[in-house]
Amino acid sequence: MRPERQRISPKSRVERDERPLVLIVDDDERVRTALQELMMSAGIDSACFESTREFLDSELPDRPGCLILDVRLPGLSGLDLQNHLAMSDDAKPIIFLTGHGDIPMSVHAMKAGAVDFLTKPVRDQTLLDAVGVGIATDIARRESARVVKRHLERVAILTPRERQVLREIANGRLNKQIAFDLGITETTVKLHRGNVMRKMQAASVGEIIRAWEALPEGLREKETT
Repeated sequence: MRPERQRISPKSRVERDERPLVLIVDDDERVRTALQELMMSAGIDSACFESTREFLDSELPDRPGCLILDVRLPGLSGLDLQNHLAMSDDAKPIIFLTGHGDIPMSVHAMKAGAVDFLTKPVRDQTLLDAVGVGIATDIARRESARVVKRHLERVAILTPRERQVLREIANGRLNKQIAFDLGITETTVKLHRGNVMRKMQAASVGEIIRAWEALPEGLREKETT
């Protein structure tokens, strides 16, 4: 069963896009049906796939959620899919649910970031608890990504000199120290500082520091060279 498609208003689409969606990948139709009914009973939307290939070939909606993933699947295994998704910018939290697990397999999955590694049969509440953790993790990840994107957009409109001043402010430097380091007057530093605060939409130095620390490490290193 693929994610349903229907005509909805823009407002409804926004509300719907924020509703969690659990993605179920299992080659046993009875298991898929049972899991989907369990999610439905808990008021959680779900979509089912019988193989990793079907999952990868599907156009998935941009919604928070997690994967319930079997280990042994046709084609790519569940562990292979986990490794593949780990290289994505939108990797969903994974809950492994399998009848063929062992300790080395579970250790590998958990070290690679799985939320849980459960064996069939599993108590409904145990699975729902794991799903709750997975969804909460993804919601937090998505919010963090939105914050980073917002800061990147603001940094992009700074001039090269303003980026230098941003870096110095974030490092706790005073105006006179920044002026000395950059070879400009303190008055010019104050002007750039004001522009940085305005463009970054920051009301305090603390907000500037948090914005700087939220930037990808590679970009911060680039700005210091």
